[in-house]
Amino acid sequence: MTTLFAGPTGRPGRPFGTVLSAMITPFDAEGRLDLKVAAELATRLVDSGGHDGLVLNGTTGECPTTTDAEKADLIRAVVDAVGDRCTIVAGASTYDTAHSIQQARDAEKAGAHGTLLVTPYYSRPQQAGLLAHFTAVADATDLPVMLYDIPARSVVPIEVDTMLRLAEHPRITAVKDAKGDLLAGARVMNESDLAFYSGDDPLTLPWMSIGAVGIVSIIAHVVGPHVRALVDAANAGDLVEARRIHNLLMPAHTAMARTGGGAGLVFAKAALRLQGLEVGDPRLPQLPATPSQIELIAGDLDRIQELSN
Repeated sequence: MTTLFAGPTGRPGRPFGTVLSAMITPFDAEGRLDLKVAAELATRLVDSGGHDGLVLNGTTGECPTTTDAEKADLIRAVVDAVGDRCTIVAGASTYDTAHSIQQARDAEKAGAHGTLLVTPYYSRPQQAGLLAHFTAVADATDLPVMLYDIPARSVVPIEVDTMLRLAEHPRITAVKDAKGDLLAGARVMNESDLAFYSGDDPLTLPWMSIGAVGIVSIIAHVVGPHVRALVDAANAGDLVEARRIHNLLMPAHTAMARTGGGAGLVFAKAALRLQGLEVGDPRLPQLPATPSQIELIAGDLDRIQELSN
């Protein structure tokens, strides 16, 4: 049995909290890291967005285009702002095991409470390579690990047998799933004590209906209270209420799809700007939302009904 994380918000079965955003990385008008706005956004997500966890330096956080020093600075700023009341998970994901180990160690030194490890991309390792990679990074620090299974980006999925072997590691405690294979996920949940998190906003309710504990979300940047209400209802076994909120959130899923290409960060930055928080444009090769996309996103978000309706 693995040892579950017991950090600021962790509790048995929920090692990293239940509602986490894959937080965007704010930049200023010149494209430089904006730590003041990062702390402001993190505080906003925790205080009024219902978050008990944040994932930094992931895909939505533009990890391919930020330096190792910027990643560590971002972790420190967010930990200082909300680390006493929110679990901070830091991405340490590259296609180079040695570099991933260094990023995990940097995250630990910067104060992160856990790490997110994605399948090494581009190199397309065999399952034995995945096992060796994840084990090496998990062995390198004392931080609990959330695996990230997203073959749409990394090409190689984490197969069930590999996941079950990884679950034996004392610090590998959770999975963020963006593969969408509920049968495979159900097997892993049934045969291990890995905590599952939906990594795909539209699938949060389906995942939770079979045992997932929460969501690593993009839309929660701007509809956090709705996402919190959905997760709480599902965890309480009230699937009728969870389904009602799931349906209320349909326009948010439509809005996120407006920017195409899986670029949830483009949607999140545009949506935050619409809500009055200037977080800067994405770094290339991502482009900011176009005026026509922003207009459509604004219309979608305006269609989301209040929770009390």
